[in-house]
Formats: sequence, C-alpha cells, structure tokens
Amino acid sequence: MVGESKSYASSGFQQCSLCFRPTKSREVEGGSSTLVSCVQVRICLNKQTGNFLGEGDHLRYCVCAATRSADILIAMLVEVEGLSKRFGQIAALADVSFHVRAGEVLGLIGPNGAGKSTLFECLAGVLPSDSGTIRTDGRPVGARERSSLLFYVPDGIAPWPAQPVRWALDFTIGFLGGRAALRDEVVDQLDLRQLLHQPIGTLSKGQRKRALLGIGLLTSQPALLIDEPFDGLDLRQARDIAALFQLHAASGRTLFLSIHQISDAERFCDRFILLSSGRVRGEGTVQELAALAATRDLSRANGDLEEVFLALT
Repeated sequence: MVGESKSYASSGFQQCSLCFRPTKSREVEGGSSTLVSCVQVRICLNKQTGNFLGEGDHLRYCVCAATRSADILIAMLVEVEGLSKRFGQIAALADVSFHVRAGEVLGLIGPNGAGKSTLFECLAGVLPSDSGTIRTDGRPVGARERSSLLFYVPDGIAPWPAQPVRWALDFTIGFLGGRAALRDEVVDQLDLRQLLHQPIGTLSKGQRKRALLGIGLLTSQPALLIDEPFDGLDLRQARDIAALFQLHAASGRTLFLSIHQISDAERFCDRFILLSSGRVRGEGTVQELAALAATRDLSRANGDLEEVFLALT
C-alpha cells in the first residue's frame, strides 16, 4: 500500500542478480527454485548463433545487462521517426526520433515547455502531428491502430467527476477491456480501497493522481504513457509508486513516463529521452548519455543525470 514499505518477495518477486530489479522465481526439476533474471525480456536474439534465447538463457541475461552487451538485441515496441508539430509559428516538436523498448521503464525528461505533453498527445493520437512516422514491428501505425498499443494517462484531469473511483476502475475493465485479474491488487498497491466510494471530483490532487494511475495500470495495452506520474504525491508515495512501476515492468508492461524532476527519474528508469525546446537532445542510459555529454562538456560528464542534461541541452 502507498505509504508503507513494500517487499518484492510478498508478490512472488525477488531481485535480479544482474540488475537488482524485481524478477520472479520458478520451480525447476527436483522442486528447487531458481531466479529467472528480469522477466521483462520479451525477445532476445543472440547475434553469434542467430537463435532466439530460450527460457533457460534468461537465467543469464536481463534487459539491463542486454543493453550493455553487443551480443543481445532487445525488441523494439515503438519506433518514432521525424515527428513534428507546430502551433502557428511555434515549433512544439521538431524532427523528434527515438525508440521504446518492450518491457522497459523509459523516462521522458525535460523542463516545462519542452514539448513532453505534446509528444505524448501525438503518440496517443489525441493530437495530430504535422509529419513523422510511428512504427511497430517495422510497419507504420495510424492513430486508430495505436489505441490498441498505447494508453495515455494525462496529467491534471478528473474524468467522470460525479462517478466514484470504483465505477471508474470497473468501467476501465468492462468497457475498455482492462485486466480484471489485477483489480484488487492495483487497488491495494495504490491504497485506493478507502476511496472506492468517493466521487472522483471530490478527491484531493494526490488522491486523484493515484486513481488515474489505477485506471492506467488496469488497461490492457502493452505500453502505458503517463504524464507527470508523481505530481501531487508526497515523497513516500512517490517512492512506493516508482517501485510499483518497476514491478509492472518486470511483468512485461512498458512504461513511458514524462517526468519534470530529474532526480525522481534517475532512481528507477532504465533509459531516458532528453527533450528540450521540442527537440531530442539525447537518448540512452545514464552512462550512454554521460559519454555523449563528455564529447561536449567534460566538466559535466560525471554520471549525474542533472549535469548530463545541462550539458546536452
């Protein structure tokens, strides 16, 4: 529950021995239990043999280790190329290109006015882009088809204000095809049980944020886009929900999070996209971005994401 410390073991998860993120254990011959490193690995390709890795190989590889290995190729869920959006004379997005890997927690980092919300709205099909291509499985996907791939949770909204939280969660499951098996688990993880009968319009900012996160986590789309997921939450709640995001990613969900506070993102995101003035200034892990920053400003290439961001923007 939000506000209380959590243990991965209580949910059947343990820490991956390679990247220390939550990973499930499974029974093997003889009744013993062994760790399956990072169950978020969807498709891994061994370039040397040309064969897909089987379940046994997942004992040796996780998504974090794979990103550092030249022998592993991680499946791309979404590829964005040349996305642009203008509002009159203002270029909100300019030739934005990046990719989203299956089963990762990807942080979209940028100051206010960088274009983060506009980018999410264009990806989700809420706002038409002026140009650019969005692909999955190597083929372009239109806005209508994207609705089965991506679910977008905007910031600062109060959907169905007269309806109770319970109704919103049940509507997500029944009408939007959400995952009924996760309902009680998500309610407890987000500490929503005492709020189930309260109208959404009467909730505080932090309570409404948790209700919105509950709606998003119950949806069935492979990728979840969340704009400012920690806005309105206190420090303990933010840390608990960050751990919850990692837990869902370890189960195979892809989370793409727009985050204003760089220190929050650095603690739990796998990779980052740095956005400033509508342009992508860098993409990769902290180490990869630090290496890029070193080519421009050696004084800020110290592995600290805030310094790296300042060097690249």
